[in-house]
Amino acid sequence: MSKKAHSTKTSRRKKSPKTSRTRRFPWWKLLISATVLMAVVLIALDANVRYGLNERQWQTPARVYSRALTLHEGQFLPAEDLRYELNLLGYQLNSDSRRPGSYWQQGQKFTVATRGHGDQPSQRFELQLLNDRVKNLRSVWGKALPQVHLEPVEIGSIYPSHKEDRLLVRLDEVPLSLREILLLVEDRDFYSHWGLSPKAIARALIANIKAGRTVQGGSTITQQLVKNVFLSRSRSLWRKATEAVMTVLVELHYSKDKILESYINEIYLGQEGPRAIHGFALASQHYFNRPLYELNPGQIALLVGMVKGPSYYDPWRHPERAEARRDVVLKLMAQHQLITQQQSDFYQMNSLGLAKPNAVAVVFPAYLDLVRRQLRRDYSEQELQTQGLHIYTAFDPIVQRHAEQSLSSVIKTVAKETEGAVVVSDVNSGDIVALVGGREMRYAGFNRALDAVRPIGSLIKPAVYLTALEQPQQYTLVTPLNDSAVTVQGGDGSLWQPQNFDKKSHGSVLLHNALAQSYNQATARLGMQLGIEPVLNMVQRLGVSRKLPAVPALLLGAGELSPLEVTQMYQTIASHGISRPLRAITQINDQQGKTLARYPVQSQPVIDSAVVHLLHYSMMEVVREGTGKSVYQRLPEDFAVAGKTGSTNDLRDSWFAGFAGDYLAVVWMGRDDNQSAGLTGAGGALKVWRELFARVSRQPINLEAPAGVNYHWVDGDSGLLSSGPCDNARYVPFLLGSAPQQKAPCNTSVKGVLQWFRDLF
Repeated sequence: MSKKAHSTKTSRRKKSPKTSRTRRFPWWKLLISATVLMAVVLIALDANVRYGLNERQWQTPARVYSRALTLHEGQFLPAEDLRYELNLLGYQLNSDSRRPGSYWQQGQKFTVATRGHGDQPSQRFELQLLNDRVKNLRSVWGKALPQVHLEPVEIGSIYPSHKEDRLLVRLDEVPLSLREILLLVEDRDFYSHWGLSPKAIARALIANIKAGRTVQGGSTITQQLVKNVFLSRSRSLWRKATEAVMTVLVELHYSKDKILESYINEIYLGQEGPRAIHGFALASQHYFNRPLYELNPGQIALLVGMVKGPSYYDPWRHPERAEARRDVVLKLMAQHQLITQQQSDFYQMNSLGLAKPNAVAVVFPAYLDLVRRQLRRDYSEQELQTQGLHIYTAFDPIVQRHAEQSLSSVIKTVAKETEGAVVVSDVNSGDIVALVGGREMRYAGFNRALDAVRPIGSLIKPAVYLTALEQPQQYTLVTPLNDSAVTVQGGDGSLWQPQNFDKKSHGSVLLHNALAQSYNQATARLGMQLGIEPVLNMVQRLGVSRKLPAVPALLLGAGELSPLEVTQMYQTIASHGISRPLRAITQINDQQGKTLARYPVQSQPVIDSAVVHLLHYSMMEVVREGTGKSVYQRLPEDFAVAGKTGSTNDLRDSWFAGFAGDYLAVVWMGRDDNQSAGLTGAGGALKVWRELFARVSRQPINLEAPAGVNYHWVDGDSGLLSSGPCDNARYVPFLLGSAPQQKAPCNTSVKGVLQWFRDLF
């Protein structure tokens, strides 16, 4: 025997024992290992099913709502504005107007059937509009009504990072016809199978073979729910096996009604940008701008038909496909006597009845951004995204609409690079009722109303003059100021030499006139006399928390603020020295309607109302005779408002802040790249403001003098005492004991007498 053969035999003898031991490995150990592994997997899947489905039902976004519109006798409300609000709410124009969520208009007469909300029941009422005011507010049976509340408008939601949005409904809130046709189309044996339906699989297989393509699926509603909640969309055998196991587990742990309810709330039915539309309730709002219970059979048929392929049957992108699919479902409904054949034919002839695209998507992103920032002080992002909170705000859709239109109309007249922002608040409460963050009103991008921190120019000047007027022994509205060239040397040796806008000096000017005409030189000299620190202190008292530079240039607006911060500053001025923190959120409820938090109006006097009254006088002069006098190109002459223009170096920023007796608004216009916009305060922002107030403001400033103020006739040039019929006499307010003692010579003319008589009224 050769060495090679011997070596081979030896090698075989050495491997033999190992082979023998492998054959003798106990089969029962393999079985036990496999069983344990399967048990572990089963336990994990079972825990996932029990915890995950329950948890999923509570991951509901917070929903944000506007104020509820309250109608009452004598209220200013143009027909166009009422119609706009009703359309935002999804009310349908219907000559019958008996069904909740419908209305009818005949000229200036409206008949409305409300849906009801909270503790407000549904009701039908009528009103007449006469000269844009509510008249004859009464029920359809003729009973006079003191007021009627419409429901608030949903203006957005705060959904999780995975962008899934849904509105939860209980099964008993879902129309019976929707449940019945859904089961008929998707899972006819739902209440008789255990999650897996061999009959449905066989039926689908036969249908697909006959058609030569996939026309029907065999998945049950429970399987579809499992796929939506727990699994990816991969098509592996492992995923299929996992789906089958989890489907049976879901059936073991939950009742059929609970499974169906979960499916109705969970099923994916479309996409709005990054926002995924889940559940029939949200889909009803998304596609029809109506609650689920108001849908007609044609609309129900469309939603049920879309389950098969929300993207393929998207009614906005593919209306022909969607209509054909709807008609298939309508025929099936008639075939199974869920509706009559006549109804089926009628709805097949009708349009899809869609709302305008984006009707319920986040259509007011700038305001929603403000709400989110205020909410973060009290709630975590997790709570906002998952607990279904109802956030009620002061947002007024009608004022918002006019703010947007006013900004758009002015921007169209200037360079395309020009941007803008508008903040509107209620003078008496500090509620922010409207907010525009840029020219692209529906774009949730850079929010200029909150984040465009820009030099405010002459908007700082009221703080300078308030600081002076708090010292009545030294300064009154008729104190002469020196409006000549001024030079201030900085600590680094640099020179600050402000100039007036017209590049001229005006000599001695009265204090009220220096503010009205926005003279930079007079203001700079006054500020340096007062001291920069007292002026900064006044700015802080007015509500500005941002740290501003303590430099001379601050006196003319070198400090930078956002439009929202300027609004807070002017809110205190408009409120007669009462500090009211700006408020967007009024109340927060849970999903069941229980109040979790209220945000009451907070008020604190920070400046004597008598002193602020003097400032109001001068700010009214701004718009009567000064830099803002073009306001009255749109407003009635007898409508008292006050305001201040503002512009910055090289006309980079255009500002106007002004108020009436009901609203305050701050407008900014400029360019994001900080290049010159070529707009003064009066040439840009003021135009937006005056257009807005011509549309929405109906309450002028209250001109009644507070305690501690007396009016006196003074000479308009010298500021010395005068009398009414004297030429150039002005009726000016003074703090008690601060009026001038010396009299000016009196020359009387017919013109002077007529002016005196006019000023009396």
